[in-house]
Order: sequence, then structure tokens, then C-alpha cells
Amino acid sequence: MPDNEEEMEQSDQEAAEPSAEETSETVAEVTESTGEEASEATEAPAEEAAPARRRAARTPRTGTRAARGAAAVADAPGDASAEAEAPPSPRMRDLYREEIVPTMMREFGFTNPMQVPRIQKIVLNIGLGEALTNGRAMESATGDLTAITGQKPIVTRARKSIAGFKIREGNPIGTCVTLRGTRMYHFLERFINMSLPRIRDFRGIPRRGFDGRGNFSMGIREQIIFPEIDYNDIDRIRGLQVTITTTAQDDAVATRMLELYGMPFVREV
Repeated sequence: MPDNEEEMEQSDQEAAEPSAEETSETVAEVTESTGEEASEATEAPAEEAAPARRRAARTPRTGTRAARGAAAVADAPGDASAEAEAPPSPRMRDLYREEIVPTMMREFGFTNPMQVPRIQKIVLNIGLGEALTNGRAMESATGDLTAITGQKPIVTRARKSIAGFKIREGNPIGTCVTLRGTRMYHFLERFINMSLPRIRDFRGIPRRGFDGRGNFSMGIREQIIFPEIDYNDIDRIRGLQVTITTTAQDDAVATRMLELYGMPFVREV
């Protein structure tokens, strides 16, 4: 019996412990499975890289993005190209650079073109004492200046109180607009060639409007001389002041410059 029991225990141990052949088979299966997974992992990037190589083989587009954009603009209809064009340069500015500068350098002996005076700004001002009693006067004057200059004016207010004129500090007493650059030259051309000839009994602009430092001021009695104002739309006739500020240090130089622009001064006797 004991012998049989020992034999039975040995048989049980042999059944519980796997044989060397079975372990070698399982190891072989595991290695095969891992080898297949590794091969799949190595083959996957190759498959993903294949489209990249195909994309790299494509021929690039000819021309840069700017060239393609220029071609698209060229192919666009004529209305779009007309809108893209810049506005023309003011004629008075071209007149100053081409004719006035050489003439003044020759007449006054300037050695540098930067010595030739130029117009810095033009200021239009309307005084409105009636604004204290008439609430719509300021609105009408502002609309007139906007139509004349193409620029919205500002409202000027009293700096101090004056009892004799019934004015308190801060009351609106006028409106003005300052023109520079392109709008200044466009206004100057319209003012000289279109507005001044519409003045009744016009015999020239007096020369006494200079202040001694090259700046010129003149008064306009009626705003209807400007073609932008419709006589049927105004509430009353109003005057305004036009001031031309220059870089000239002498009234004679400023006078000659404005004459070359075409300002019709009264002839000296």
C-alpha cells in the first residue's frame, strides 16, 4: 500500500507540473505572437508614411500668393479695379511743387526748396451771437460749414462771462472747422476758382488782411457764394471768416505765394 501511495503522489505532482515540452511550446507561441505584433507595429508606420511620400511627389503651385492675388485682381471686372484706384492728387499741390517752388526760389534767392513757404492750414469760422436766443442757429451754421468743407465743424464756447453781451462762460457762440492736407488744397481750388467770382461787385481781395507774420484773413459776407449751399435750404444769410495760415515770415513772401496760387488781390497803385 505505501508503495502505491508514493506512486499516486508522484503521478499527481507530474500532472500538476507542466512538462518541458509543453512549456517550450507555450514560449514559442508567445514569441510568435509578440513577433507578429512587432511586425505589425513596424509595418504600420510604413503604411502611414506611404501617403506622405505620395503627397510630396505632387508638383507645387506656380507663383507666390501675392502673384496669385494680383492675377485675381487683374481678372476681376472693371468696377472693382476702379474702386481700388487711389483718388487723384490735388491740383493745387501739384501746382505748388512744379511751378510755385521753382518760381519763388528764383525770385527770392532761396537755395533750398524747404525754404519756400507753404500753406499749413485753412480755418473757417462763423460767429453766432444769435445762438443765445435762436436755438436752431447753431444747427444751421454747422450744416453750412459741413456742406462747404466736407468736414464736421466744432462748436466754440465763450471763455469768460461778459455781462454787456449777456454771455456766460461756456455758452456756444460760434462754430469753426480746420482744413489740412488734401481737403485744404481741394477747398483752396474751389474757393479761388469758383466761390470768389460769385461775390457781387467783386473787384479783388484787399491786401490789408495780412497780420505781419505771413497769415492772411478775409471776411465773406454771404455763405451763398459757395456752390455747395442751396439758397432755398438756408434760414438766413450769414457771414464767415477764412484764415490762411502759412509758414512765411514776411507778408511780401506770403502775398507772392498766394498770387502764384491764383488769389485775385487788388492791384497796387
